[in-house]
Amino acid sequence: MISDVLLTSVILAGTAWWASQAWLKKGSYPLPPGPPRRFLVGNLFDIPRFNAWHKFLQWKDQYGDIVYAEALGNSILILNTIESVSDLLVKKPSVYSDRPTFTMVGELMGLDESMPMQQYGPTWREHRKLARVALSPDAVKKYHKVQEDIVAMYVDTLLEHPVDFGSQLRLTAGRIIMSVSYGLPVQTPDDVYITDAEETMDMIGKATVPGAFLVDLVPRLKHLPSWIPFNKIHETGSLGREQIERLITRPFEHVLQERVKGTAEPSFVSDCLAKLQSDENAESKASLDLIRWAAGALYGAGGESTYATILTFILAMGLYPEVQIKIRCELSEVVGLNRLPSLQDRDRLPYVGATVKEAMRWSPALPLSIARKTAQEDNYKGYYIPKDTIVLPNVWAISKDHKSGIPSEIFAPERFLSSCVKETATDPYLYAFGFGRRECPGKYLGENNLFLLISYICATVEISSSKDASGNNILLKPNFTAGLVSFPEAFSVNFSPVSNLAVTLIKERVVQLQSAE
Repeated sequence: MISDVLLTSVILAGTAWWASQAWLKKGSYPLPPGPPRRFLVGNLFDIPRFNAWHKFLQWKDQYGDIVYAEALGNSILILNTIESVSDLLVKKPSVYSDRPTFTMVGELMGLDESMPMQQYGPTWREHRKLARVALSPDAVKKYHKVQEDIVAMYVDTLLEHPVDFGSQLRLTAGRIIMSVSYGLPVQTPDDVYITDAEETMDMIGKATVPGAFLVDLVPRLKHLPSWIPFNKIHETGSLGREQIERLITRPFEHVLQERVKGTAEPSFVSDCLAKLQSDENAESKASLDLIRWAAGALYGAGGESTYATILTFILAMGLYPEVQIKIRCELSEVVGLNRLPSLQDRDRLPYVGATVKEAMRWSPALPLSIARKTAQEDNYKGYYIPKDTIVLPNVWAISKDHKSGIPSEIFAPERFLSSCVKETATDPYLYAFGFGRRECPGKYLGENNLFLLISYICATVEISSSKDASGNNILLKPNFTAGLVSFPEAFSVNFSPVSNLAVTLIKERVVQLQSAE
């Protein structure tokens, strides 16, 4: 009896202390609204491990534009509008530019050396400066031909091996990034670097979802001895570290060898090394590591998002075939039928541009962007935001605005054309490539990838629903994966040539590439 009373007293005293400390921290400002929190665990069991952005959208309807939650003592702030994202992540960079510590993928696997995961500070600024110079709008012009060549090769595979459109798209996205980053030939076989890279990115994508590992929520678990039964923390971390190290090192060393031989092709790495050549510290380990990690970050940022967005586009064309007809009409009027589109045509193709935006909006590649962390306490709209709060920009919710009057679930490029609606939808370029100082430095390269892939595909092939044995259309279901990068689950569509002339144009481009090799 006495022990029960003592235990009860301790629990009540602890609860009172915890509540008083929370109140002292937030002063006179209340925390933002959010779901009721349970003692100690908070909202741990309210937040789904997968597809959390759907739940957060529901919370927006219940609690408003900003939602506060907790999990095992970790503060979480969900931003559901472009206004709140802009007010905090863009206008207050000194407070909202840090990253949360991902104990597994960051500390144990070593990804905290990569620019997207680095803490905001001097080292991150060095990475950022390097990337911004090498990937500026003018700098990426040198890669236009490489991008066009690789996209032409992809469209050719749609004609020759249409069943493999998904795997070939992964190879295409990887080839573009590998060619731009390391100067690898456009026809480099996928088993040289890309297969390893894709396996590594799949692992990283799953590991960077908040709460993917218990050790991310309870970092002290990393100190548990590896011999404890069922403790896979250190084994998982070690295997991941090996994969990541291989991803960033093998192609980098290839460039170093090519430069020694004098045969290195233009690339991000080669350009960075050339810029450092006059620096007496150019060959220092720190300088080389800076470039090695910066180049490695491009694959995750560029390859995965390009793959996800174009696969989403292909799925959407199977569901909304009328969009292809409008694109082909615009291409015919502006480009004509005797050549393929080029990046120089981009400003004269507004419907293609609107389709690129809609492909980014309809099901965003990064539904929760990449989480931030507050560097200090803050107040916003009368609410208190604690230091070290994990901040999640809910890109999924932002993409579902109804300003245009067109339902968000419909794939309709018209929502971005002022000639079609009274008020255009929120521009995906405001949220698809990150925010503020953490905006992706490779966005200009990414924009070019999306334009070329969509315009080349529609100029050459028609996408339609697959048919069953009876000749009936097979219903397409838009289901998407639940990792950091979200893309359509496996589906089937048909590809058929638009015309003999379109096929000839692609074939001639591919033959020129093969003869040049």
